Amino acid sequence: MLIGLVGKPSVGKSTFFKAATLAEVEIASYPFTTIKANHGVGYLKIDCIDKEFNTQCNPSHGFCLNHKRFVPVEIMDVAGLVPGASEGKGLGNQFLDDLRQADVFIHIVDVSGTTDVEGKPAENYDPSNDVKFLEDELNKWYYNILMKVWRTFARKTEMEHLKFSEAVANQFSGLKVNEEQVRDVLLKLGFSDKPSAWSDEQVLKFASALRKKSKPMIIAANKIDTLKGPENFNKIREKFSDLIVVPCSADSELALRQAAKAGLIEYIPGEKGFEVKKELTSKQKEALEKIRKNVLEKYESGTGVQNVLNTAVFELLKYIAVFPASANKLGDSKGNILPDCFLLPEGSTALDFAYHLHTDFGKNFIKAIDARTKIARGKDYVLKNRDALEIITR
Repeated sequence: MLIGLVGKPSVGKSTFFKAATLAEVEIASYPFTTIKANHGVGYLKIDCIDKEFNTQCNPSHGFCLNHKRFVPVEIMDVAGLVPGASEGKGLGNQFLDDLRQADVFIHIVDVSGTTDVEGKPAENYDPSNDVKFLEDELNKWYYNILMKVWRTFARKTEMEHLKFSEAVANQFSGLKVNEEQVRDVLLKLGFSDKPSAWSDEQVLKFASALRKKSKPMIIAANKIDTLKGPENFNKIREKFSDLIVVPCSADSELALRQAAKAGLIEYIPGEKGFEVKKELTSKQKEALEKIRKNVLEKYESGTGVQNVLNTAVFELLKYIAVFPASANKLGDSKGNILPDCFLLPEGSTALDFAYHLHTDFGKNFIKAIDARTKIARGKDYVLKNRDALEIITR
């Protein structure tokens, strides 16, 4: 799974990326700070099941803080997007090429209203314009890919009686589009079953719907703790009611995580508070209290960074977390307790989980045992979030 951070230059993408991954990246207030895509590991936060078994887990990947399990995911921060990127303006071609493998987009929007459409300093700018232009550019990206081959492509599928949904999925395979997504879009739009008769407007609608289906997007309303932040956040939420918009302060999250890393405070990402662990300077005290008052106590999602990541994967992509665990033994051969936690698409079965663990487990599957209840589950059992299962093979 790959989460792509998108947005115009100078909105705080690199700060969000660093806060989410604590990676060393260049952060500056000028366009195109990020030239090559930065890749890092961020973490989804779930309630660990270890507490239910009165134990403490030892993750082999990720970590656990106070029974909150942090499961790793890959995050990519790409060059800033400007209007005309789909035609190659700015770093458009590189930006879009970097995004091909992303499964979901987090659009970082500067709700302070102090940067214009190209990321240059401005006053009283309406950031809802950024949401519109970025949606348009991404939709044109898909449209341009389709239009390059559309006339011959549409006729060929009809003349050779090819399956249209399969042909489109093949055309967009480099963008991780699958046939089921194409079928869902066709069903929703209800266009003629003769694509060669579609108008350019219909092709654009189809391309736009396919982009939204295959690469859904959430808005991180960054710099919410600025003067105009709350007002612009509400404006975006009203104008784009079909999108999830989360108030966010990447600067605050980065400051809290760095303070926690230095041992000054105890802070669990996504929580609404922190505990001071060491003597602070007056400057440190003032900065942390400002974050507590203006961000943590004000917004349900805290700084918003953790909430955005969780929402992108669990709500937009509809993934679930599943633990390999035995009813009688929670540790692996090295004695690590509940070392693994895997992310699977919603609707996955016990058999899917077995194959996910190892091909041999899938091929030799007999049953799964629920670690909590010791109830046997068949191969068609549909997994639930935070299930803990042992796979029994022959």
